[in-house]
Order: sequence, then C-alpha cells, then structure tokens
Amino acid sequence: MRREESHSVVAISGDWIARNGCVDTIDAAVTQIMAQAAEGTEIAFDVAALGRWDSGLIAMLWQLRTAAAGKRAVLQTAALPAAALRLLALLQDCPPQTTVPAVLTGLSTRLGQRALATWTELLAVCALLGDSILHAFGAMRGGSRMQGGDLVDCLRDAGGSALPIVAIVNFLVGGILAFVGAVQLRRFGADVFVANLVGIALVREMAAVMTAIVMAGRTGGAYAAHIATMQGNEEIDALRATGIPVQDYLILPRVLALTATMPLLYLYGCAIGLLGGMTVAIGMLAITPTAYFEQTRAAVSASQFVFGFSKSIAFGALVALAGCHIGLRAGRSASDVGNSATRAVVVGIVGVIALDAVFAICANALDF
Repeated sequence: MRREESHSVVAISGDWIARNGCVDTIDAAVTQIMAQAAEGTEIAFDVAALGRWDSGLIAMLWQLRTAAAGKRAVLQTAALPAAALRLLALLQDCPPQTTVPAVLTGLSTRLGQRALATWTELLAVCALLGDSILHAFGAMRGGSRMQGGDLVDCLRDAGGSALPIVAIVNFLVGGILAFVGAVQLRRFGADVFVANLVGIALVREMAAVMTAIVMAGRTGGAYAAHIATMQGNEEIDALRATGIPVQDYLILPRVLALTATMPLLYLYGCAIGLLGGMTVAIGMLAITPTAYFEQTRAAVSASQFVFGFSKSIAFGALVALAGCHIGLRAGRSASDVGNSATRAVVVGIVGVIALDAVFAICANALDF
C-alpha cells in the first residue's frame, strides 16, 4: 500500500486462487491495509500486476469493503476488473452486530403477539386454500402442470392403502355403539332399536369423524413429513428456481386425492361400521340379520347420508391442506420434520372435531 496525494493505493499482484491457499492470507492482508489507512481516506487499487483470480479475490475485496466501512473509508473500485465488480455487487455488507437487550413483555403483549401470529397463520391457510381452488379449476380446463402419475400415486396412497385401518376402526366403533345401546335399551325391552342407534350415529357422525381422524394421523402426518423433508433437502427451493410451480407439483395432487377418496372411505366405513353393530346385536340380543337390516333401512334416510357425505369432503380437504401447509412452513433440520408431522396430526384431529361442531350447529339451526 502506498500513499499518493489525496488517497491511498493498494497494489494487488499475483494469483488470487482460493484453492491455492490465498484465503488464509486475507485476514492478514486486510488488517495490514486498514492499519495504514487513515480515518475517512479514499482507497484506490492498482491491478496492473494481477494474475489469475477467482472467488479468493472477491472474498478479500468484500472483507476489505466491510472493514473500510468501519473507518468511514471509501473504496475507489474503478480499476478493478469488471467481472470482479459484478460479483462484488452481489454481496451485501455485513450489518453491525448489536446486542439486543432482553425485553420483558407483559401478559397483554404476549396475548397480542399470539393473536397476530394466529391471524397471520389463518391468512396463510386461506391463501393456500384459494390457490388450491384456482389451480383445481385450472386442472379441469387442462391448464395445470400437475402430473397425472403423481395424482394416481396420491389416490392409491390415500385410498386403497387406507382401507384396512379404516375398516378396523369403524368395525370396532360400530360394535361399541351397539354394545352401549344394548346395555341401555335392554332395560326397556327395546332391543331392536339398537339398529336405529348404530345406523344414525354412524351415518350422521361417527363414520365421517373417525375416518377423518384416522386419515389425519395416517395421511396428513405423512404429507407434512414428506414436504418437510423436501424442504430440508432444498428440493422445494430447486423446484422454484427451475420454474416448476410447487402448488401444481406438490399441493394440488394431495389435496385432490384426499378430498376425492374421503367420501368413498366414509361410505366404506359406514358399511363396515353397520356390519360391526349387526355382529354385536346378533350375538348379544338375538336379533336376526333381516330384522336388523330392515330397522336400519327405516331409521336412516338418504338425507343423513348426504349430510355425512358432505362432511367427509370438508374433512378431507381440511386434513390435506393442514398437512401440506405445515410441511411447507417447516424448518430444515431433522427435528423439524418430526415436529411438522406431529403438528399436522394434532391440527388435523382438532380441526376435524371443530369443523364437525360447526356442522352440528348449522344442522341444528336448519333443523336438519
């Protein structure tokens, strides 16, 4: 470094190749330059003897720029190679490190922050729902980039693969309802009305709710874990960088698959649940299969099936959107994958029960 009339000149010579070890000398070079530079001076560069260079030169210039800002020195970079200037312009200056004092917040402040966070989360979910609806209409018109193979895989995973667990749960639920009803109705000699109890409870409430809870634990958690893993491996960043819409590639197939298969699983769960109730009724109350079937047919109307069918569609969309949304907002560590799966299951189950309560209130208000 040499001093001229109104500024200092730093002569850069030789090769600045990172793999040749020039990075190890950057700190010493920058420290020496700044020790000779005066406060508020201008620093120019002489690159007449500069040889080959790569990111090693850029690292030295960036560190020198950061150090010069601390002494209010100005770098005159006109003599530097144009390519080096373009690369240097991409690097931001390091912000000054300041220690933020701990702030003790009161209860009202924490409640306000939690309310704002909840509102922000709700807006994000609504935005995801709106995007899913728009892309679904686009897919119907053939304007979506969703792959048919991805949709088929999601349908198989959310549909056929879930049949055994849905059957087991609904069979046991139907049997439990019949057993509880038999214990109470036997006191009044109304054993045959066990079919009415099991049929209405399953078709109107339990089949849709239990199937949705099973799918929230099985499929909703899997969606969140899968997308969170892609987030950690930077696969989602790669999709966005290459121009592939994440909504069409990841979200839409899963939402459509679970929304389409949930009503079918609901009907399947109703049939299996009625079979479980009939098994208990026949074994405990000596009711014939014909009497049980006729009593169920008379008690359960088509409107009850429509009501349960509608709820199952809403439950499927809720579970799929919750899993995808939580997966997209997950962190990049292995623990974040597990946390996102757990959170998706909890949110899915609680959301299903809360939405079922909304349906119950609406049905009561409409006298349905």
